[in-house]
Amino acid sequence: MASWEDVRRIVASLPETTERGSYDGLPAWRVRDKPFVWERPLRRAELAALGDAAPDGPILGARVPDLGAKEALLADDPAVYFTTPHFDGYPAVLVRLDRIALPELTELVVEAWYDRAPKRLAAAHRAQTAR
Repeated sequence: MASWEDVRRIVASLPETTERGSYDGLPAWRVRDKPFVWERPLRRAELAALGDAAPDGPILGARVPDLGAKEALLADDPAVYFTTPHFDGYPAVLVRLDRIALPELTELVVEAWYDRAPKRLAAAHRAQTAR
């Protein structure tokens, strides 16, 4: 359904974002140097922990506002959203990029951006998009 090109297009519509490789060289998108979405393939221990449930397609990591939001996404659509023990206690979800609908991906990326953007920048963007 969605692709890395879709992620890049959505991110490009948000102010003051940059694409910079993460520590492992994979794409990560930031707002004022704070990561909000990133490419996140599974590591060996995660593949072992997930077993047969481990997805084999592209995986997007996305920041969420809090652990409650994370749990809501995980419960809402486990075919799309998942997590691993590595992310226990951390407000982020993993997303099967090839299973998420474009409108839902857009909402997720924009909300991740709002979570990490400075308050004034986020407020200015909300005001501009409300017009």
